[in-house]
Amino acid sequence: MKQLFTGLFFLFSLSLVQAQQKGPGGKAIITGRVIDSLTRQPVESVSVTLSAKKAGAPISGGVTGDRGTFTLNGVPSGNYIITINAIGFGVRTIGPVQITGKEQTVSLGEIVVEKRAVDLQSVTITAPRGLIENKIDKLVYNAEKDISSQGGVAADLLRKVPMVSVDVDGNVELLGNSNILFLINGRTSSIFGTNLAEALQSIPASQIKSIEVITSPGAKYDAEGTGGIINIILKNSKLSGINSNISATAGTRLENGSFNLNARKGDFGMNAFFSGNAKLPSTTLNSSTRRSYDSLGNLNDLLVQNGSGRFHRNGYESGLGLDWNMDKHNNLSANIGYDHFGNNNRGSYQQGETQYDSSGSAFLPSLIQSNSQYREQTIDWNIQYKKTFAQQDRELDFSVDGSFGKEGSSYSQTQSLPSGDSTYAGSEGSSAGHNRESNVRLDYVQPLGNKIKLETGARLQVLRITSTSPYYSLDAASATYMYDTSQSNALSYDRDVYAGYASLTFPAFHFLDVSGGLRYERTETEAGFSKAPGTMIPGYNTFAPSLTLSHSFGAEQSLKISYTHRLNRPEYEDLNPYVDASDPKNLSRGNPFLQPEIANRIDLTYSRSFHEGSDLNVVLYYHRSDHDIQPFIQYFPSFALGDSVYTDVDVNTPMNVGSENNYGVNVYGSIPVGKKVNLRSNISVYDRYITVGDLAGSAINSFNYRFNINATYQVTNTFVMEFFGNFRSARNEIQGRYPSFTSYNFAARKQFWKKKGSIALTTTNPFGEYVNQATAVSGTNFTLNSLRQAPYRSFGINFTYKFGKLEFKKDREEDKDVPPSPDGN
Repeated sequence: MKQLFTGLFFLFSLSLVQAQQKGPGGKAIITGRVIDSLTRQPVESVSVTLSAKKAGAPISGGVTGDRGTFTLNGVPSGNYIITINAIGFGVRTIGPVQITGKEQTVSLGEIVVEKRAVDLQSVTITAPRGLIENKIDKLVYNAEKDISSQGGVAADLLRKVPMVSVDVDGNVELLGNSNILFLINGRTSSIFGTNLAEALQSIPASQIKSIEVITSPGAKYDAEGTGGIINIILKNSKLSGINSNISATAGTRLENGSFNLNARKGDFGMNAFFSGNAKLPSTTLNSSTRRSYDSLGNLNDLLVQNGSGRFHRNGYESGLGLDWNMDKHNNLSANIGYDHFGNNNRGSYQQGETQYDSSGSAFLPSLIQSNSQYREQTIDWNIQYKKTFAQQDRELDFSVDGSFGKEGSSYSQTQSLPSGDSTYAGSEGSSAGHNRESNVRLDYVQPLGNKIKLETGARLQVLRITSTSPYYSLDAASATYMYDTSQSNALSYDRDVYAGYASLTFPAFHFLDVSGGLRYERTETEAGFSKAPGTMIPGYNTFAPSLTLSHSFGAEQSLKISYTHRLNRPEYEDLNPYVDASDPKNLSRGNPFLQPEIANRIDLTYSRSFHEGSDLNVVLYYHRSDHDIQPFIQYFPSFALGDSVYTDVDVNTPMNVGSENNYGVNVYGSIPVGKKVNLRSNISVYDRYITVGDLAGSAINSFNYRFNINATYQVTNTFVMEFFGNFRSARNEIQGRYPSFTSYNFAARKQFWKKKGSIALTTTNPFGEYVNQATAVSGTNFTLNSLRQAPYRSFGINFTYKFGKLEFKKDREEDKDVPPSPDGN
């Protein structure tokens, strides 16, 4: 079916391409691309007006897209003047442009516009972009405009992004799917490799420029991530001159700070940043009750645990970037970044276990004390060469990037009498690993005619992971920890991905825009597990087709349907059979026999912008994942691990579930109320149906919903207030019900010193100290009910100051040529 689909698609594409070479109705088409004279980058949202040379009255017009391109259709014969007008740039007039009346396409090529000279000491530049931008292939959340999240972290920003949901621990879902490919500045990073939620709570929001959400990635993007792609863009100004900003937040739960420096002179630019954050120590309360039964349904064990854990987190990140415009068509850039973050959790809980047998019952009380730590360091770098051509939209992009990560985790736990005396059992474990990833990418874009574009490229990914995990058990008689060979572990994990793609974009039937492609990936994996020798992971091929059909109703409405094929490769922490025994009654381990998760997605999207500033975005979707990877808990009366035997224990292992089907709708809307108030809301409703495959149990059906509301009130030109509330319903998974989540925050910001400085006050969940997380899980012969009370209330104050001077130089004379000839040369 894949080969048939691919063949029919390209035959259909070819026939439509051949039919689109002439202008409609015997009238001409005028195209062009607007670029910044300094950066050579495309300029979007530029007003383009077509006027008759003699009368001077406008007769047609349009707005440039995200690649700076525009198209004026159905232009009759005559002489015309074209006016280019962009906010922050000078007005550019082109003409006369002569149309002869025959069917023709007139390409104006690259149209260079120059920025106006601006001094930040006296003038504030207001960007035309809003908080949310809905583009043809992605949704962009401009985090710089979010006042209430600037004192938080990346996870706080993601809670406000349409189609995205984040729970109390920072775990992220996109349209109900948690298998998301996260990128930083369009690149993969080992910072996300081991603990995604931890990484997202270690990136200060003040360092983030925007967040891009791509629910239906095209063939150009990696096939990884069944839920789609989230790309975090860090701040990096390309303006000329020197400018900088500092931001600092003090609070009761979170503290962070950041510093950014941007400098550019002529063809050279650089940027540097340093930021750090900390989650102050806080205490989480935990309680759980587990009942286990024999084969006849009789209760044979009751386990009750009550305790608390004191948790804190800290980290920092830094980076340096260089940019060089070698000439009009060649650009070279390089970036390097260093991140360091970690956490510590120290806790204790009273445990009471009642065991039942034919002779009666026995109660076993104990005190368990534990301490765990986690640390990760990453270095990311990339070098990118980009070449543009005189022909509009023709580009060559070559890049090499790498990521090196070093992570370490450890735990210790002891069991004693409830008084804390007479320690009779305990263990210590640690894991030290290295994560190395390298990528080589080549991308090429070739225009083939009016609005027809071919994109092709290749990628090589090389991933190398090693780790060692020694385990020590307490010898109560000697009060020493002895190395346990049977429970210690080591692994090596090598994965190579070879990929190539081709995609074609073209118009069809004068009302439809088509973008379709095919991506091929070959995955080769070699893994060595000391506890599972001889494990073979066979290589596999992935053919990932994608297709998008879109139609625009003028400049204000669009309708789009997309299909994508994605996969989720199991990572080494899911494959590693190492057993975490930090809680001797609740063990966890990896599964070296996991298969890749395969997903097919269909999205139907309607978008509309209204003249008064309102926006509407509606997404209907169906997503299906086969071999779905989910955690699975099993109860064992006795579980042998090396020379040790654990009794009445739960073991949590990732497993391949049969399939997961999600049907849903997501609605995002924004509406101004008068001149000072703006309301935004995002509502997501979906039904989830899960078949369990070879696992025990019946199919699961769950109705889920999530909504939020965001209100801003512009009191004065320099004072704004904001409220944000969010609710996420409880959800059912294959073994039980997981909790709902409610959060809300208030914020106010006052600007001063000609808007160069600002102070913001923020508070989150001010009327409740804890967020209660109740979970009910059941499986073969057991039930488990738990309550987690996580501290979430916080108050904070943020100070931000921007300074510097921007000087826009006139472009070099060679860049101010007359418009290229219609053939683009």
